[in-house]
Amino acid sequence: MGIAVGILVLVVITVLFHFLSPWWFTPLAADWASIDLTVDITFWVTGVVFIALNGFLIWVIIRYRHRQGQKAHYEPESKKLEWWLTIVTSVGVIAMLAPGLWVWARIIEVPDDAAVVEVVGQQWHWSFRFPGEDGVLGQVDIGLMTVDNPLGLKPDDPAGQDDILITNPELHLTINQPYKFVLRSKDVLHNFTVPQFRVKMDLIPGMVPYVWLKPTRPGRFDIMCEELCGIAHFAMRGVVVVEEKAAFEDWLAGYPTFAEVLARPTPTLAAGKASYAVCSACHGASGEGNEMLNAPKLTGLQPWYLERQLMNFKHGLRGGDPGDAFGAQMAPMAAVLADDAAIANVAAYIASLPDSESRKTISGDTARGEKIYTTCLSCHGSGGQGIWSQNAPALKGADDWYLARQLENYRQGIRGAHPQDLYGKQMTLISGMLRDEQAIRDVVAYINTL
Repeated sequence: MGIAVGILVLVVITVLFHFLSPWWFTPLAADWASIDLTVDITFWVTGVVFIALNGFLIWVIIRYRHRQGQKAHYEPESKKLEWWLTIVTSVGVIAMLAPGLWVWARIIEVPDDAAVVEVVGQQWHWSFRFPGEDGVLGQVDIGLMTVDNPLGLKPDDPAGQDDILITNPELHLTINQPYKFVLRSKDVLHNFTVPQFRVKMDLIPGMVPYVWLKPTRPGRFDIMCEELCGIAHFAMRGVVVVEEKAAFEDWLAGYPTFAEVLARPTPTLAAGKASYAVCSACHGASGEGNEMLNAPKLTGLQPWYLERQLMNFKHGLRGGDPGDAFGAQMAPMAAVLADDAAIANVAAYIASLPDSESRKTISGDTARGEKIYTTCLSCHGSGGQGIWSQNAPALKGADDWYLARQLENYRQGIRGAHPQDLYGKQMTLISGMLRDEQAIRDVVAYINTL
């Protein structure tokens, strides 16, 4: 009898948890209510079966419990029972599968007026590409991917010249406009998911699957990868912004076509040297840094990373937090650089300076630091050299006091909190493994040995 009561309590708790639980679907933001309906049908079918089977089990336990002198009846076959089980099971399976087949038929039938956008996934980053006026995406080749052509477009393909390249993880869409998402992976298996949109699809290396949807309400929603793709899988985040058409067109106009990327002038070192004169007051004439002025060493950093950070300071993604007093000093300095070309010039000049050895000021348990760095090396490299395709700068040779300060800033949310600083947000998630100041000192001490 105790077993029967236990099963009954379990059923009651399960049903109550289902209806009273605060964990449920996010509010729908696309025209895929049919997904919710399909899931609801599955819950009802499986829920009824769950209650019925456990109710039957309780009845069997009570009805056929052991009684002195009572002998069990053995009936190995019952055609009547088998027919009932077959019919009821078939009805239940059909009730669950039929709506799914109907939804799948809709998923593969893209509306004629759907706009096309390519979603490119890699460890651990999202990029996007819109076709230009010709409405056709240009051809790509993975062998052509470089720091200047991260999506691998073919320069000799006329269809790709007007493609618009979005090489950061923020995507904007127009409300009530159907979109066909063409999915491409650079490396391993990923999954493009926006929970509020409901539909999702795997990105399979060597294949180009697709999915479509129509955003139905404005907002800012998280893009996630729901396929385990490596150690930083949980930090592979992006953002999709749904807005009115005018705002979308303004946003899209701020990004270059592939032809414009190809036509960018080579950075001018002489102009970069002239711009760097302002920077040298703190960072030194040779980019060697000055701890007394809280100015880190700049030599040894890749120009693409220098450009990104200068842009972040210039546009308020860094240096805006009240706790980042030193970052606040850099924001007005970055504003001196008038445009993207000026930023590229000064970054190229800094990269041309001979690297200098930084002074080691931090000590710690390097053996423990090496274990912690196992997480970091997937992006920054086993030798701390940095990997451009992972959007991870070089750490080897950097000022250790500056590394420690930035890790603490990430850990406290001082850096990476701006909603548009998505790479910084990744670091805030990763830095959660650094439980205290000693862990930071240990990993920085290990980086000093690289």
